[in-house]
Amino acid sequence: MLRLAIITSHPIQYYAPWFRHLTAATDLTLRVFYLWDFGITAQADRQFKQAIQWDIPLLEGYDYEFVPNTSRQPGTSHFWGLQNPTLAVQVRAFQPDAVLLMNYNYASLYRFLGSWRDTPLLFRGDSHRLVPENGTKAVLKHQWITQIYRQFNACLYVGQANRNYFRYHGVEDKRLFFSPHAIDNDRFIGQANTAQQEAKTWKQELGIPADHQVVLFAGKLIPKKRPLDLLQAFLQANLPQVSLLFVGSGELEAAVREQTQASGSRHIYFAPFQNQSQMPRTYAAGDVMVLPSYGAGETWGLAVNEAMCLGRPVIASDHVGCAADLVKPEQTGLIFPAGDVEALAHCLRRALGQSRGAEGDHSPLRQWGQAGQAHISHYSYDQATEGLLKAL
Repeated sequence: MLRLAIITSHPIQYYAPWFRHLTAATDLTLRVFYLWDFGITAQADRQFKQAIQWDIPLLEGYDYEFVPNTSRQPGTSHFWGLQNPTLAVQVRAFQPDAVLLMNYNYASLYRFLGSWRDTPLLFRGDSHRLVPENGTKAVLKHQWITQIYRQFNACLYVGQANRNYFRYHGVEDKRLFFSPHAIDNDRFIGQANTAQQEAKTWKQELGIPADHQVVLFAGKLIPKKRPLDLLQAFLQANLPQVSLLFVGSGELEAAVREQTQASGSRHIYFAPFQNQSQMPRTYAAGDVMVLPSYGAGETWGLAVNEAMCLGRPVIASDHVGCAADLVKPEQTGLIFPAGDVEALAHCLRRALGQSRGAEGDHSPLRQWGQAGQAHISHYSYDQATEGLLKAL
């Protein structure tokens, strides 16, 4: 029976259910080492601009321990945010046969990589090169990351763009194993019927007309996610009986609200940050979910997985890491060039500008949503686990 240590920054709502799955569905003896306690205790999220504490269990069903973090400013937003001097000692005491790292670009993890010689190392990442970098700095960065990846016996890639990133940095095919990014599909799909009813009531409370289709943005209102692009595209599309719903908060919230007011549109609505237990209802409130992110920061976009579990088609920019894997044009949604507001407006017209079907659905949204829900079944904890076991 293999003993596997997993090192990750903090309890994450997408990973904790996978750790429970690994414990229940495999013969692995698993222990997760957390380097920070964000999400378990209420702490400020600098992007949401408020204190966050997730309302679903993140520490149940698997073995874990926290490694004391001595950073003066703990967090994952900067290199020195994770400093855990006892990490190697605590992992060594567990006597693992292999160690899986979910991050590496922090002071504590560089220190671990520099000292660990006990067992094979695995890495699971989600970076991509959809926005290539050029210049001397990019060359030096490429050389450095290539050296880092040589320390890992195997790398788990979450999708096509991430696999290309590993290959670009010299990871050979024999060291690459597909372990897709996934969410708790069972929880989201299992709540779909209830979520539909809850969403109907919620939209009434928000004042959205009952006969309107809804374009949904759910996430942080921050520059990389480009909520202002979606606002401008929605205004350009000028679709009848369609509303736009922004769900979330962040540094751009004031700007989005100001431009909404200046536009004079009566069909743009706002809802505050929704905790994890409310996310199925959130996606059920939309008829199409839009993720217009720009730049290298949207390494995957797990909101797309969530929306597809609720049978919602997705419009995503081509800078979104999961787009090539999950958003199949004219099948599960549409892809547009990041930053191109006119192209996004065209996608909104394509998705929502058709005549209503017999059941009140806009064609082709219903078909795309059904296809997306079927497609996302292949991006599950079962598939993620299969890749990990092959790598081990």
